[in-house]
Amino acid sequence: MEIVIDNLKVSYNQYGEGKNIVLLHGWGQNKEMMDLLGKKLDGYKITSIDLPGFGKSDEPKKLMTVYDYVHFLHKLIEKLNLKDISLIGHSFGARLSLVYASIYKVDKVISLAGPIYKSEVDKTLKVRVLKFLGKIPFLKPIKEWFKNFIGSSDYKNSSEIMRQVLISTINTSVEEDMLKIKIPTLLIWGTKDDAVDVEDARKVVEKMHDAALIEFAGLTHYAYLENLTQVVNIIKNFI
Repeated sequence: MEIVIDNLKVSYNQYGEGKNIVLLHGWGQNKEMMDLLGKKLDGYKITSIDLPGFGKSDEPKKLMTVYDYVHFLHKLIEKLNLKDISLIGHSFGARLSLVYASIYKVDKVISLAGPIYKSEVDKTLKVRVLKFLGKIPFLKPIKEWFKNFIGSSDYKNSSEIMRQVLISTINTSVEEDMLKIKIPTLLIWGTKDDAVDVEDARKVVEKMHDAALIEFAGLTHYAYLENLTQVVNIIKNFI
């Protein structure tokens, strides 16, 4: 399905019935990656979005900061008439979810390894993700699809505007935004996450209003897929 927001075409999937959950993918990924989780969340109405510049959605015509993405997302949610939503985001999408929850009305928010502090451009993103996909049997069929997809989305090969978006994003700390969140917030992390250190989450969660951190020992930046069944149960109980 498609919708136009601010003259940008946005692709999204929508399925299921029940409370609204909006899924936001990580950098260099798309809605299909989050649908691996969404398809398991029976009993909910799932809206999984290709953020601008990813998947089948248009690239932004000018630099979009984290906050621009958040305000854009709010326009999209309003246009789709989604009420009483919970947000679940992975990595880049988690960062957006946390900022969104600090500004707009949300029931609950779940951050799957969402970067909190400033970081460096990761030029090995493609290699790390492909290695991960090869380790998990049920993800192997999408490895070739992902190789083709992400090949034009990592830093070296991305368009100039998306490079600017990436640099702006990784130079944005969202700790202060997280401390403004008043709704129940759940952080889910793998202790072997080499993209976003779990220690970042440990430092922030104790200062938040109503937040908890769940750690999966030995799992990576993709802990939500590596332990999908348990994560689905945790999400259902939390929401």
